[in-house]
Amino acid sequence: MSRPLEGIRVLDFTWVMAGPVATRILAALGAEVIKIERQPEIYLASQMGIANDINRDKLSVSINMANPRGIELAQSLARISDIVMDNFSARVMRQWKMDYDNLVAIKPDIICVSMSGFGHTGPHTNYVSFGPTLQALTGFSLMMADEQGRPAGFSYSYSDSAGGYTGALAAMFALWHRKRTGKGQFVDFSQFEGLTSLIGPDLLDMSVNRRKPQPHKWRSQEGPAAPHGVYKCRPRGQDADRWIAISVRSQEQWHRFAAAIGNPPWTADPRFRTLYSRMQHDAALDQLVGQWTQGQNAEAAVALLQDAGVAAGLVENIEDAALRDPQFQARGYWPAVAMPGGARTQVSGMPFKMSRTPPNVLNGAHNVGADADYVLGDLLGISPADRQRLANDKVIWVE
Repeated sequence: MSRPLEGIRVLDFTWVMAGPVATRILAALGAEVIKIERQPEIYLASQMGIANDINRDKLSVSINMANPRGIELAQSLARISDIVMDNFSARVMRQWKMDYDNLVAIKPDIICVSMSGFGHTGPHTNYVSFGPTLQALTGFSLMMADEQGRPAGFSYSYSDSAGGYTGALAAMFALWHRKRTGKGQFVDFSQFEGLTSLIGPDLLDMSVNRRKPQPHKWRSQEGPAAPHGVYKCRPRGQDADRWIAISVRSQEQWHRFAAAIGNPPWTADPRFRTLYSRMQHDAALDQLVGQWTQGQNAEAAVALLQDAGVAAGLVENIEDAALRDPQFQARGYWPAVAMPGGARTQVSGMPFKMSRTPPNVLNGAHNVGADADYVLGDLLGISPADRQRLANDKVIWVE
């Protein structure tokens, strides 16, 4: 079956995480993504670990952008591409003459998507940023404080994944506009602004009520709930770190919860008669709920509560998610892909399915520079002898 973006070519200057996540989505949707790599000796082999996951289904060519002839090659590729994407700070593509103002003179309908940290206007336009930096600046690190109130934040660059999906969406908006009008455009995407929009109720509380946000710990941000939190369960083999999340938001849900766990005497305690009183005595309630969960198998407790119509979920570790989660397995979320040399590994899949034009994950990441013959030879018509001269002069690096 065909895929939605077949026939679209993306020239991919992205690096680290946010940009590669965006172009990975476009590749899964059928776009031919040509990744412009750095020199192989100084760049993490793109078929290893997380790099394999974010660079799958992309072609790789390694071009020396510090060399004027390398810039000429990149501009030649832009001339036959639909989209040029980067996630550098604003100045980098200008220095290489690969920014929109230069490329639109080469290809009038080109789409340039710049996923910089702060956008191309404003006092911070040339600032360098990474996911943890943006998470601190937007307040996530402070809101996710530990028990002592110290800023903690995510242990992973949530910002990069959020930015990647927004960047891919912006690219598709621009493609749709070009399909209707025949005109390309420059997409100036500020990851800082994109992440700020995901803060949630605290942003509204601060802007409307002028209240300074405080760390929420386990309290519900979206509405009153009690019990609400994560509760430890009995060990699974050698794994003693088994937890489930429970959220009870109404009186009806409370009665279903109490019935599901056998109506122990404490569920009739006057302190827990209403949602308001349960929230007032949430510490005592959490202790009693925790005493029940400690005797339960985590997966069985989740199934019990869900069958009763109570919101509950397993706090999964990586082994749970990758090997045991029945929902992931049923939907084929971890496809196996080929790697250079013939080995196979699993990568993360696409979070949506399409009945007529399904996205597909076919191959793992290619070795750095592995597709020079196709990209420079077949697409640009550069002869083998000339490609060898480019390699000898270190304009390109080949596998």
